Amino acid sequence: MKFYIYTLGCKVNSYESEMMKEKLLNEGYIFCEESPDIVIINTCSVTNTADSKSRKMVRHFRKTFPEAILVVCGCSSENKSSLYEAMDIDILIGNKDKSLIASLIKLYLKDKKKFVKFYHTRKLPFEDMVVDKFTSHTRAFVKIQDGCDNFCSYCIIPFVRGSIRSKDFEIALAEIRNLVLNGHKEIVLTGIHTGSYSHSGHDLTDLIHEMSKIDGLERIRISSIEITELNEKFMLELKTNFKICDHLHIPLQAGSDKILRKMNRKYDLVYFEKTLEKIRQIRPFISITTDIIVGHPFETNDLFFKTLETAEKFKFSKIHAFPYSIRSGTKASCMESQVSEMDKKNRNQALISLSNQLEEDYYKQFLGQEVDVLVEDDNTGFTSNYLKVKILSDQKKQEIVRVKLLSYQDKLFLAEVCK
Repeated sequence: MKFYIYTLGCKVNSYESEMMKEKLLNEGYIFCEESPDIVIINTCSVTNTADSKSRKMVRHFRKTFPEAILVVCGCSSENKSSLYEAMDIDILIGNKDKSLIASLIKLYLKDKKKFVKFYHTRKLPFEDMVVDKFTSHTRAFVKIQDGCDNFCSYCIIPFVRGSIRSKDFEIALAEIRNLVLNGHKEIVLTGIHTGSYSHSGHDLTDLIHEMSKIDGLERIRISSIEITELNEKFMLELKTNFKICDHLHIPLQAGSDKILRKMNRKYDLVYFEKTLEKIRQIRPFISITTDIIVGHPFETNDLFFKTLETAEKFKFSKIHAFPYSIRSGTKASCMESQVSEMDKKNRNQALISLSNQLEEDYYKQFLGQEVDVLVEDDNTGFTSNYLKVKILSDQKKQEIVRVKLLSYQDKLFLAEVCK
């Protein structure tokens, strides 16, 4: 039988979709986008838009492939389970049991009876899953952690992903070794709250330190990490371990202390700025990217302009800007002083404009420099600090090539191989 997986959302979902794909391939199923017998939709619920798009894709694939077995899983199906139960879906689960995908399909094929299973609890064990080789990316993602206990006022994810739990330390290392043996030179450590990783007395820094000893592994990238988790132990590792990429994604979320408190974030701007200074003392040219939400309840025009000033002062190399989305069940959804949709839209656009300028400023300082590029598709790849580079000659995929950056336009460098 032929199958196709459609993935929405974050790197964790990408990892879990890759895991499901690998399990089905190992069972003899064939991956096929054009005429699948089975369609799996891995949904996202980070915003209302993500929820709507997830349900839209369910309707789209049911209409496009009416005879296919339709499988739906992920955060949106967990969050809006009753809506999905009313849809024409054959196998419906949340975030648990994705690793059982092959068994669930076999069970359905046996009696053709609709299967629905939700746990709706935060107390879940870490669901063991490993991937041998990423077919969809040159960089390999490794999910080392799941769940979140932060309960930021705007966020639904702790309710749909459960409490914090982590992958076994030795299983994580074994998975990484295998991925490197299968040709991956860069590993991206990912999770819902990646920096909270903890298993058998080992934290994230311990995992990074140990995996850096693996021959053939050239780069270690962290998908995202909270500013409060960049402790002295991590800073020392950043200073001494050059396999850690020159790129950290550190969510700020708001540029005023008042909104940070309303968001239930665990830091203030002074703490954030001092930590950025420590990082840049260690790695002066590091790329620091961030997430910022605009239009959170109580955000006035003045507070938004404070966010713009803060983001410019902190010199992020890129800002992922999001308009606040009301998530039913969160504290922010019940707050007074909700911001109008028009104000959110305008503020988001202003933040995107600032991000484009900051990105331009960061990129330009590397013109004429020699850098290492991990080649992906079409002779294009990324540097350690996540500059996108097009090499003006044919290169082998998965190789790291030394190039000179010649020109820059539209967030892309053109480069020639160093002689």
